Amino acid sequence: MEEGYQAAKLTGLAVLASLKAELGELDRIAAWLRVFGMVNATQNFDQFPLVINGFTDLIVELFGPDRGKHARSAVGMAGLPFGIAVEIEAEVAIRA
Repeated sequence: MEEGYQAAKLTGLAVLASLKAELGELDRIAAWLRVFGMVNATQNFDQFPLVINGFTDLIVELFGPDRGKHARSAVGMAGLPFGIAVEIEAEVAIRA
C-alpha cells in the first residue's frame, strides 16, 4: 500500500513537471477539476482510492484546498503500459 501511495505521489510530480513545461508556470493552474487514477493491481487488491491518495494529497498540499481539491475516480487495472504502477489522467482549469 505504501509503495503504491508513493508511486501515485511520484506520478503527481511527473504530471506537475509536464504541466510546468507546457504552461511555463504552475501559477496558471486555476483549479484541479477531475482526476482519474489507475492502479496496476492483482485481482485480490481493492484499495485503489488509498493508493491514489498519494496524488491527491500532494496536489492539495501544493495548491491548497480551494485550487487543489478535485473530483476523482480510482480503479484497478490488470496491467498498465510498460508495467507502471500508477497512471493518472487529470483535467485542470488554466488561466490565460
